[in-house]
Amino acid sequence: MDFDTLIILVGGLTITILAMLPFFLRQRFRERRARRLAEEAKRYGLDVAATLHPIVHPGVCISAGACLSICPEGDVLGLVQGMAVPIAPGRCIGHGLCERACPVEAIQLVFGTATRGVELPRVKGNFETNVAGLYVIGELGGMGLIRNAFEQGRQCVEGIVSEGGRSNNGMDDVIVVGAGPAGLSASLNCLHHGLKCRTIEREDIGGTVRSYPRKKLVLTQPVTVPGYGKLKVQEIRKEALMELWGEIIEATGLVVETEQTVTAIERSNAGFTVRTSKGEYQAGRVVLAIGRRGVPRKLGVPGEDQSNVAYSLREPDAYAGDRVLVVGGGDSAVEAALSLAEISGTTVTLSYRRERFTRIKPKNHERIQAAEQDGSVRLLWSTNVTEIAADQVTYRDAEGRDHALPNDQVFVFAGGELPTKFLKSAGIMIDTKFGEAL
Repeated sequence: MDFDTLIILVGGLTITILAMLPFFLRQRFRERRARRLAEEAKRYGLDVAATLHPIVHPGVCISAGACLSICPEGDVLGLVQGMAVPIAPGRCIGHGLCERACPVEAIQLVFGTATRGVELPRVKGNFETNVAGLYVIGELGGMGLIRNAFEQGRQCVEGIVSEGGRSNNGMDDVIVVGAGPAGLSASLNCLHHGLKCRTIEREDIGGTVRSYPRKKLVLTQPVTVPGYGKLKVQEIRKEALMELWGEIIEATGLVVETEQTVTAIERSNAGFTVRTSKGEYQAGRVVLAIGRRGVPRKLGVPGEDQSNVAYSLREPDAYAGDRVLVVGGGDSAVEAALSLAEISGTTVTLSYRRERFTRIKPKNHERIQAAEQDGSVRLLWSTNVTEIAADQVTYRDAEGRDHALPNDQVFVFAGGELPTKFLKSAGIMIDTKFGEAL
């Protein structure tokens, strides 16, 4: 090999190395960052998936990186050893953008893990359960995101219309149970297609979203509302969303029968009988959009049935000047305590049965730490409420000692129980998914 040829080869190799160097440096930076965030996720208990979460099929990922930055929740996936992996699956709420952004279809959203199952009603691709004419959409079916819920409501009703959804016997064509995002979408689409629809809601319009702490951000993507138009908002707070839903209902003429609890759904030859706390109705089809919480989980202590105990927080301003105890250690409990602490004159205490928070978002962790330091929220670690009275609460600490805490109002955020009994009574089968796609 002559000298000139050697110079050309060395020059070409140098140019190649210089061209590839930024890529390798970026990959190395991404990997260091992913490992650091994975440790952080483990510290906060976000390394274990709660429900829906992504998995990456080994050998398929090409490290394109499109999935890393597209998720609105941030840092669910990270690059480790040249492949995207879930580093904080507990953050995932089912946007599905990572799955759609992958150019080689290496990502799939699944429910549960190999060791931790998630119970879900058995549904078909058209959202119909094993009971013909009875459908499940939204959070109850595992998809709690507003955009997904709206889309499921639309698809479900369009499927009903394509199958000839009219009853033609005087009864309702469709009864929609629940007026959260999925239920409102289904009802509005029924209205749009001319179906005779009745919408029943246990509490008030908005469903689970209405019980969020005030000013909570609700991430959305543009959705089209029949009879109203396209919602172009990308980010909206709870209060603004409630106002927007009110405007939509007024503009479309939708009627929602609130403060009415469905107690039973019975199949008949003609369709369904839906029994509620105020009467009973007949319909050809029923769409369930009631959310996964079902009935809030209670503490099971004396005095819990009093009027000063609640399981959701709607208007923190109403408790100005009160002594308030929040029970729980999840994001809902922390966000409620922080919202109450913003109200002038309100004394806020948070009781949690463990010695530290294990499954809350890092931002909430930072905010509650700051609130404890500035004295706006008092934290009672490793404590359990044992009795509730009108003007005080008794709690037990880790050493078994009882303490009396002067108190006016108690908020319990201990999660909710899947309405399994109600679903099974309607004939719906429940499946437990261990790392399976919907």
